[in-house]
Amino acid sequence: MIDSNLYMGFVLATVALILLPGPIVTLTIANSLAYGTRHGLRTVMGTSLASALLLLVGGLGMASIFALLAQWFEVLRWVGAGYLIWLGVQQWRARAVNLAEAEAHLGPKKSLFWQGFVVSITNPKTIFFYAALFPQFIDPAQAAGPQLLVLSVTFLVIATTLDCGYALLSGHLRPLLSSERRGRIRNRISGAFLIGTGLFIALARKS
Repeated sequence: MIDSNLYMGFVLATVALILLPGPIVTLTIANSLAYGTRHGLRTVMGTSLASALLLLVGGLGMASIFALLAQWFEVLRWVGAGYLIWLGVQQWRARAVNLAEAEAHLGPKKSLFWQGFVVSITNPKTIFFYAALFPQFIDPAQAAGPQLLVLSVTFLVIATTLDCGYALLSGHLRPLLSSERRGRIRNRISGAFLIGTGLFIALARKS
């Protein structure tokens, strides 16, 4: 069984890490403001799936696979960064519309899921946290496997819960910008967050 003191330390470290603004948070806020809570939560579904895959690979000790795919992750990171910045610019320059029109102009909902997936799978925060910090919370006197499983599930639950919180909060703020008159402000805020997400990814160093 995992040591309770180590576990509480891990929980606090995870909460602190997830609360720090990063590409996942900014993308979730951008999509929630632009399209509503439901679509923001769809983004979180994508980020959570990617995080789960990264944690699974790390938990299975597949460091060699990470090394093999490192260059592909780098290419994907730059492509994703460019795409999100482009989306942000388009959103910034978009014609102001009311919320009903904004919903009508929403593209395939799957794209928001895959936006979240790509941003999360190329996010060095998750990989760094697993590779550098997880070992600090493992009790060497206990079997490592069960401890890694508990820590991985805990990390995923906390990350998903907090990201959903960002989506819910942003979605509730959206009606304040619902009129066509305030649509330009909504577009600028959403566009700025998308551009910020792209910059976060572009400037992130590989761990």
